[in-house]
Amino acid sequence: MLGSILDTKRHENKGFFLFVVDGYFKGKDLEKRLPLKDNDVVKFINVDVEEPTTKQVDELRDEILNSKGLPAGVIGIGGGSIMDIAKAVSLMFTNEGSSVQYQGLDLIKKPGVYHLGVPTISGTGAEVAMTAVLTGPEKKLGLKCEFTPFNQVILDPELIASVPTDKWFYTGMDTYIHCVESEEGKLNNAFSFAFAEEAMKLCRDVYLGDSAGQTPENDDKLMVASMMGTQSLTYSEVGICHAMSYGLAMVFHERHCYANCLAFQHLGDYYPDGVKEFKQMLTKHHVTLPQNLSKGWTDEQITAMAHVSYNLPHMWNHAIGPDWKEKITIDTIKDLFKRL
Repeated sequence: MLGSILDTKRHENKGFFLFVVDGYFKGKDLEKRLPLKDNDVVKFINVDVEEPTTKQVDELRDEILNSKGLPAGVIGIGGGSIMDIAKAVSLMFTNEGSSVQYQGLDLIKKPGVYHLGVPTISGTGAEVAMTAVLTGPEKKLGLKCEFTPFNQVILDPELIASVPTDKWFYTGMDTYIHCVESEEGKLNNAFSFAFAEEAMKLCRDVYLGDSAGQTPENDDKLMVASMMGTQSLTYSEVGICHAMSYGLAMVFHERHCYANCLAFQHLGDYYPDGVKEFKQMLTKHHVTLPQNLSKGWTDEQITAMAHVSYNLPHMWNHAIGPDWKEKITIDTIKDLFKRL
């Protein structure tokens, strides 16, 4: 299927495709299945080392342009980080300068080259998100605009069958937390509510139902839940947990989904029903999250995380309301991090 889709696009620009693939698949069967032509470029990227950065995207863009020219398109195959790299580099092929200057809302001025996503893990919803989240020198923030989403997406539940249990849990919880924060915030509406409700039902089947666990049927459900959960926050927004996870990512380089879980377990006063159910899921799947992490952190580290989180006004506005600055201070957020 992928090969036939790409063949219809090979007349564009220099006619080759850039495949951005999770390094996990190098040397595995999926690598042999890539529909490559002689001029195509494959970049295997180890996303376990760090989350996507502006520097990484800029360097990849420059390398390809200098050596091959403008590609017909970019194909992302992997989890959320690979999805974000593929979306970001497709935009940067047609927008001058560093991706740092485009971190924010509607700063991209030109559509990127054609880009297609093939998710191999479900939860982040990056395959349908209108944001490509990058960590820059000063902040972690997405390139968010109408041009960011993939032009096409191929959903194949068989690709997530080999996901390790811990990643399967943490990434799935990202979907669940998307829905909780979307529903509980001030910007919730009929569209975001409808998507969140259906995604949460699927999450409950996958993680708490009679047939809970990693099964082919649940892989189908989780892949759909991931897509719908992100559609929910597209019409709404995320909240406090995600603001905190960005701080954890910037200071300690924690993976996004895992960082969400670390923070969410301590936010019962903001999301009581969601946190209660989340803890039931932890128990059901024998997942234990570390406690008392903050005892090993310095005040400087906690303050740095608080500033990263505070500088995400769209999340606080959704979670608390337009008067959030009257209720939330740096010290308030520092106290939230000290719960961890």
